[in-house]
Amino acid sequence: MRLKVPAALDPVFYPMSVICREFRDGAGLSGQDIAIGIERFDGFTSVYRTRIYPDGAGCGEENYRFAERIIKSLLWVYGGHKIIIAGGGEVGERIKREYSPGGKRDFDVRLMSRVYERPFTVEIRPVSGAPEAHESAVSVGRNLDGCRIGFDAGGSDRKVSAVIDGEAVFSEEVVWFPKTNSDPDYHRAEILSAFKTAASRMPRVDAIGVSSAGIYINNRVSAASLFIKVSEDDFEKKVRDIFIDCANEIGPVPLEVANDGDVTALAGAMDLDDDCVLGVAMGTSQAGGYVDSQGNITGWLNELAFVPCDFNAGAAIDDWSGDYGTGVNYFSQDADIRLASAAGIEIENSLSPADKLKVVQNLMRERDCRAAKIYETIGVYFGYAVAYYAEFYDIKHVLVMGRVTSGDGGTILIGKANEVLEREFPELRKKITLHIPDESSRRIGQSVAAASLPKTGGRNEFKA
Repeated sequence: MRLKVPAALDPVFYPMSVICREFRDGAGLSGQDIAIGIERFDGFTSVYRTRIYPDGAGCGEENYRFAERIIKSLLWVYGGHKIIIAGGGEVGERIKREYSPGGKRDFDVRLMSRVYERPFTVEIRPVSGAPEAHESAVSVGRNLDGCRIGFDAGGSDRKVSAVIDGEAVFSEEVVWFPKTNSDPDYHRAEILSAFKTAASRMPRVDAIGVSSAGIYINNRVSAASLFIKVSEDDFEKKVRDIFIDCANEIGPVPLEVANDGDVTALAGAMDLDDDCVLGVAMGTSQAGGYVDSQGNITGWLNELAFVPCDFNAGAAIDDWSGDYGTGVNYFSQDADIRLASAAGIEIENSLSPADKLKVVQNLMRERDCRAAKIYETIGVYFGYAVAYYAEFYDIKHVLVMGRVTSGDGGTILIGKANEVLEREFPELRKKITLHIPDESSRRIGQSVAAASLPKTGGRNEFKA
């Protein structure tokens, strides 16, 4: 495998987008069809079709690794409690073993069962019984009337904005440590403090919108790395409804909690006045979100942090899921930290992840060529990843936000990603435009967009 645009600091990077192309070209007309369905609540199902090498061709391991990485991607792009494999032959049985309680993908099985509150299953069918797609979408956001609180719960800092008729009259960033704190009362106090601070800057509060990494259903926390240290018992007692409880402290106002990637996509769609927008937030973790061709949010998970982007079996391991080559290690502050050593930059281990990122960013401001190499490498990762995301999303625009994109590093990153698309995927380069907002929007844009999430249904005369 030879990349037209290699990753400078990662010579063994093996992009998933290239793997997909190689399988399509290699399997060709002699390959066997395979359809993979991911079923979530109310029978909604997303379907992906491709080809693999025929059984008996001596390519069983290649077929399995390819199909497993695709299934892993589908599971975290769309979300669901059931995998349906039609036409996979011997691959299906191995997937069924791996995606079972106690299997190799036990993390995914347990988390999806928790999110959708039902047992996780794998169903194998003949190709003639391939599932049909059954999708849903909802209209949310773009509401700018009244006095609104917009809260962005980042992993290193929390941002809040007071927004009146679409204009941010106050914005604040506060460093906090949610991912290392096991006491849910700490999280509650920090969230409520942000809400009250924003409320004190407005004559009233009409609605509260929340942007946060993680999975949220009906404003309840299903899974989020912010609470990774909280025990399961405390999670159920104090975290599930933490945003609902904090909003109730402000008053009986509409609340909407959304994944921060969805909010990124929404912010882009509002700014561009267009649709088919993929939002990618590169911060403490990686988040994704999508606004479809109708301008709606799809109800998909869009958890790109768990979506593989590197097929190399020796790729970086995610501490949470235990899986390799997933987005969190390529499109978050962890990527800067991981690549710093390869770039010859020494960083004190005692520093927090946020402070380690600042070391790299400070060097970037000083035009250090070693730091520039880091952002060039992440840009190469991202260009190939965008081509992979296009396997699952209809994309016209990609909006990139988050602290990793701050400063000149973000500009280098986008430039390198465009180079990858131009040289490796020219048909996509003609269709897809990558956008990076101005510095202010990159840092507080999500909290402002979050404020637009709820529809107002009344007014509350809260006084701080």
